This record gives sequence, structure tokens and C-alpha cells, in this order.
Amino acid sequence: MMMCVHGLTKTLTGHSLQRRLARFCTHQDGNVTIFAFTLFMLMMMMGGLAVDLMRFETTRTSLQNTLDRATLAAASLNQSIDGKVVVNDYFAKAGLTKYLKSVTVTKGLNFRNVKADAEAATNPYFVHLVGIDEMYAKGNSMAEQRISNVEIMLVLDISGSMNSNSRLVNLKIAANEFVSTILSSDTEQRISIGIVPFNGQVNLPVDLRNKFNYTDPNGATNVNCFDLPASVYTGPGMSRTTPLSMTIAGDTYSGTSGVANWIDVSDSNVGPYPLNVWCPPRAEDTVSMPQQSISALQAKITGLTAVGATSINAGMKWGLSLLDPSARGIYNEYQLAGLMSANLTGRPYEYADRESVKVIVLMTDGEHFKEERVNAGFKTGPSPISRSNNDGYYSIQHPGVAGAAKYYVPHLNTWQTLPWTNATNTGTSVVQTWPQLWSTMRLSFVAWQFYGRALGNYGRAAGDNDWTAMNAAYDAAMTSFRSKTPVADMDTQLQSICTMAKSSSVIVYGIAFEAPTGGQTQILNCATSPAHYYNASGLQIRTAFRSIASNISQLRLTQ
Repeated sequence: MMMCVHGLTKTLTGHSLQRRLARFCTHQDGNVTIFAFTLFMLMMMMGGLAVDLMRFETTRTSLQNTLDRATLAAASLNQSIDGKVVVNDYFAKAGLTKYLKSVTVTKGLNFRNVKADAEAATNPYFVHLVGIDEMYAKGNSMAEQRISNVEIMLVLDISGSMNSNSRLVNLKIAANEFVSTILSSDTEQRISIGIVPFNGQVNLPVDLRNKFNYTDPNGATNVNCFDLPASVYTGPGMSRTTPLSMTIAGDTYSGTSGVANWIDVSDSNVGPYPLNVWCPPRAEDTVSMPQQSISALQAKITGLTAVGATSINAGMKWGLSLLDPSARGIYNEYQLAGLMSANLTGRPYEYADRESVKVIVLMTDGEHFKEERVNAGFKTGPSPISRSNNDGYYSIQHPGVAGAAKYYVPHLNTWQTLPWTNATNTGTSVVQTWPQLWSTMRLSFVAWQFYGRALGNYGRAAGDNDWTAMNAAYDAAMTSFRSKTPVADMDTQLQSICTMAKSSSVIVYGIAFEAPTGGQTQILNCATSPAHYYNASGLQIRTAFRSIASNISQLRLTQ
């Protein structure tokens, strides 16, 4: 301060002025004003910063809340609208569309993941004074819903036509690869796979057959098919109390019409044709209950053979029945008997279980063929036909014909009063049961030899054949012996089961493998959607199975 005075005294004159200037240099009241002004400016800046930050946080919170609500809604597995559409709709209704930057939807068979990012620029009122011209409110959100347990049934056509064009070979390659792909990545053992092979019928292993109230036992080894009544196609499960009649052993479908004069029982047209039987007697072609062993499933697939007709309706029925919660008692019994892994406890899960998903892969190379089945009264018990213990020839009793000679002998085309035993009537004969007959003779053979020729020519001279009468008697016998399910009814039954499966959230993949138009239509209509349908030829079946497996292979199963 003395420097101030000293400097001033050098330039000013007068004693009074010198004193006043000295006082001015030493006075400090102005410092308070400067400090107060500086403090005021700082307070203004802090308040402005608070306002800008509050505006920023309000915008950011609004963005984040909208993101969270939108992604949660879009990720729901019950959401039928595309995930991106859902997120955009939420932002539009919140008036924030311009701030939404990206939406990513990832989904698999058992999960849906939705990620979304948003960003809004806020123009600050005050903080630009310190060099901040823009403040960006950013938000991001990810939501995922995931199912833990997967139940798969492979419903595979093994009808005789699968032998053509290497179809069965290609199927085995594709299905074995599918099993490996699905189960090799299932480290937590949450996925199970069962196999339902079908042709004209579905053959069951003995353990599964015994779980049902079966009637008309055929006594044949590895012939455990049921002639399913139409009533079973009205529900997804298979009743364990409803009587289910077993398919007879040996009968050949679409048997020859019987216009030839077959006599010798060694004739090639007599016995069932082994490649065209309704329920082929092979343990390798029976149903495989759900399991988790890659090697066991692949061994089952590799052992399949192609025989018989095509009943897609029966295959689909059994496939859904073994996924239906009503089958849980069967699973429990299998586990108690040590025939099923304890990992599958609680299965099949309820359809509404949010932690599980059910899948059916239905494959056929054909279309429905009229199912034939032996009628009640001709499946068990004694028949009117006897067989000689001496020479093996047969005779049949027709009680309704006039006169005493009521036994017709086909190999002689004659009638006599007693069953045929031998040429001198000194031997013995044994009444045959219906199962015994059907295991060695076709229905058409029996209808022609023992009914058509007998009743059509009854009362006529030897060699005087009345073909019209014989064919009428033959047709009457065949009508008595068997019934046929029309193709239209089988189509309806199939679609009924498919509809029940889809309405219960079972995912149905359909593969028409070099199938005719009728088969393609049925499989397309059965699939969950056109996107779940594959029309495959040759090695394309591998592509179809790979496409299905690629969805499931993305699973990262969590509880």
C-alpha cells in the first residue's frame, strides 16, 4: 500500500489531495462487494448445473423405464407380435420414437431375447458456460425368457415305401445326427427324446403294452399293436382303462382277391406276406420311451426296418399321447422299474408349464392307406376250421347248410359228415383258433377256400363252378372278417390330433419326405406353421433335421 502512496505522491501536488489518495489506497470496503458478486455467480452456476442435471436425469429415466417395459413385453414367449414391433409401439405411445436407436431380437425353440438401445440429446441451459454444449441421456435394456426343459418325440414313417430311393438310409443318417446335435450340448440333461416308428400300426414294447387294458391277446411275440377305436382321436392322451383290442398277428393288408383256385396250403398265396403285415413282428421297430442316451437312441434308429402300410394318424396319436401329462403315471412306473432315468421325474410336464416345451417331429414319405383290422369275433377263440394231425389238410363246418354233410374239404372240393382226418377217416383233427389260422393264412385265402368255394358251389356238381356265387360268398366272408377305415376318416383323425397338439402349445415340425401330394397336404396342415414344414427329397432330409436341431441347439438351459 505504501507503494501506492509513494507513486501517487510523485505525480500529484497538493497536501490535501495527497492525503485523500492515500486513504483510497488503504480502504477495503470494496472487497466484500467483489466477493459477494463472485459467490453469487458461483451459486447461479451450481443452480443451473442442478437444473440441467435434473432435466438430464428425467429424460434418462423416462427412456430407461420405457426400454424396460418394452423389452419385457417383447421377450415374453407368449408374445405373438414381432419383438421389434412391440418395442417400437411402446416408444411411439410414450412419444419417444425419435430416441430409439436399435432393437435386436434373438429367439430359439425355448427362449426369446430382446435388446434395445435409446439415446436423447438434452440442450443444457447453464453448463455450456463451462464448455459442455450437449448432454446425452442413454439407455439400454435386455430382457429374456427361457424355458428349462424340452420334451421331443420323433414320429417316423417306416412303411415299406421307405425302402425305395434310399429313403430309410437317409432318414437314419439325418435322425442320428439330430439326436447327437441335440443331446451333446445338453450338459444339464434337460432334454429327452422318444421315438414312435409307425407303418400300418404302431408296435409297442411289451412293458408299454402292459400299461394298457388290452383285449384279444394274439399270443405272438413282438406283435403288440392296438386297433385303435375312433374314440381315442377325440383327446390327446391314451386311456389306460378303455379296452384296446390287439392287432392280430400275421394278417396281410390288401390281400389278393381270391379268384385263383388255391388248394395246397403250401401255395405262396396262402400265408401272410411278411413285408405287408399290419403289425410286423420286430422288436427293433417298437416305440422307444423318452430317454437321454445318444448311443441308445442312435442304436434304435439304426435298427429300424421298412415294412407295411402307412397310418400317420396312429403315429401322431401315440406321439402326442406319450407327451400328454396323463402319461406321467407310466413314466413313474418305468422309473420305479429302473427302465427310465430319474432325470425324467415329473415328466411329461403340464402343457401350461412355463419351464418346459414339447416338440413333435412328424415325418412321412407317403399318405394314408386304408387301415384294415380283423373284426370282433374273429380274433380269439375257436374257429369252425379243423386241421388233420395226419396230413395237414383242413376242413370247415358250415352248420347252416342243408343235409348231414356239413363239413367242406377244400383240397377235395367235397362235403362230408365229419371233419377231414385222412383218406380213411381213421386219423384225428384239431379245431384251430382264429389266431392260429391268421398266423398261417391270409384272410383272403380263408375267405376264398373255406367260404367262397364252399358256399358258392354248394349243391352243384363237381367242376360246375358258379363264379358269381363264389365271389359273393367270398365278399361276404371278407366283410365279416375285417373292417377298413376310409382314408378321409384317417385324414380327419390326424388333423384332429394335430389341432389338439398345437392348441396345447406343442410345437409340431412336419417333414414330407418325397411324399405324394396327399401326404404333403396332411403334413403341411399338421405343422405348427408353414415355417415348421419341410418338403424334402434325398439328402435334403438332413437339412430339414439340421434346421430343426439348430433351433434347439441354441439352448442354454437354466432353472
